[in-house]
Amino acid sequence: MSYGYTTRLGSLNKQADGSLLGVKLGRVCIKHEVPVIDIASQLGVSRQTVYNWFMGTHEPKEELTALIKEIITEYKK
Repeated sequence: MSYGYTTRLGSLNKQADGSLLGVKLGRVCIKHEVPVIDIASQLGVSRQTVYNWFMGTHEPKEELTALIKEIITEYKK
């Protein structure tokens, strides 16, 4: 894995509930090797926050939902 995506993070993301928006974002970012810092900057949050979403331990605030869905859609094209 690259861009700081450790094998452990990839494993935790795969084990997490795939219906969670943060986990979906993580799967897209890991697959397309999108740097966490880029996602954090776009959303105005810390890298740790993004990692927590990827692992399914936290979910994004409601006000970020639309933007996260846009990011997911863009990378799925």
